[in-house]
Amino acid sequence: MSEGADTTGGAVEVRRSRRRTRTVSAYREGGRTIVAIPARFTKAQEREWVERMLERLAAKEARRRPSDAQLLERAMELSARYLDGLAVPASVTWSAHQERRWGSCTVDDRTIRISTRVRGLPSWVLDYVLVHELAHLLQAGHGPGFWELVERYPRTERARGFLEGVAFTHDHGDTGDHVD
Repeated sequence: MSEGADTTGGAVEVRRSRRRTRTVSAYREGGRTIVAIPARFTKAQEREWVERMLERLAAKEARRRPSDAQLLERAMELSARYLDGLAVPASVTWSAHQERRWGSCTVDDRTIRISTRVRGLPSWVLDYVLVHELAHLLQAGHGPGFWELVERYPRTERARGFLEGVAFTHDHGDTGDHVD
């Protein structure tokens, strides 16, 4: 086992395993990054794979935690793909002030806010929340026309179930979290 630091200054721990023969993996554990490699790797291979895995992990995390500008860009892509490009928000931003909602939309000024609780969830769940809020720009309420728009997104049912599970886990049984 060896240690170092990643590009963010966090600790990196390399774990060698005799049982691991070909695969390399990396994950976050507490405040450190764990890179698991085969025991037979040379120091040069270790350095190469640690660098490669840190880059992959950083890229994966960047995709799961987009900036406000990236949220707006993604919303526009989703609008084009599922809502015929008709839902055009003025802004899409992260909000830390949404304790009970995954997202919200103000139709009057065409602003969408996505709860920071969605950060780090799978990208298809974020896409669902974005499509849900974009649909509000076209249908203000939660009537049949609204759900017809939302259900154009193919993972709607799956994402709703995922969010209900997250809410249940968070609230220990209260599944009252919803997207408005």
